[in-house]
Amino acid sequence: QVQLVESGGDLVQPGGSLKLSCTASETINKIYAMGWYRQAPGKPREWVAHITKANRTNYKDSVKDRFTLSRDTSKTTVYFQMNSLQPEDTGVYYCYRDSSYGRNWGQGTQVVVSC
Repeated sequence: QVQLVESGGDLVQPGGSLKLSCTASETINKIYAMGWYRQAPGKPREWVAHITKANRTNYKDSVKDRFTLSRDTSKTTVYFQMNSLQPEDTGVYYCYRDSSYGRNWGQGTQVVVSC
């Protein structure tokens, strides 16, 4: 089974930046998209961004001008550059991958934006 491993979560002050990474344990040909959800304390998990197999990106409106999703040429790792972080960005960030085998999830990485 494919494993997705996230890293990069941390405590950061408002206005700061973080870069999350998500690496898949294997690559397959029929990958449709990879992306991120997040879950704030006491709230449901929400979609944040994804990148398609054609390298097209889509973002939640509230992060569109601050976050950037990219991936390496091997297509096993995606990077999530998050700038101008705000307290409302706090949560556990989960990486996912959609492929011909279905959806796989990572274990999550914690992001806390606070003074």
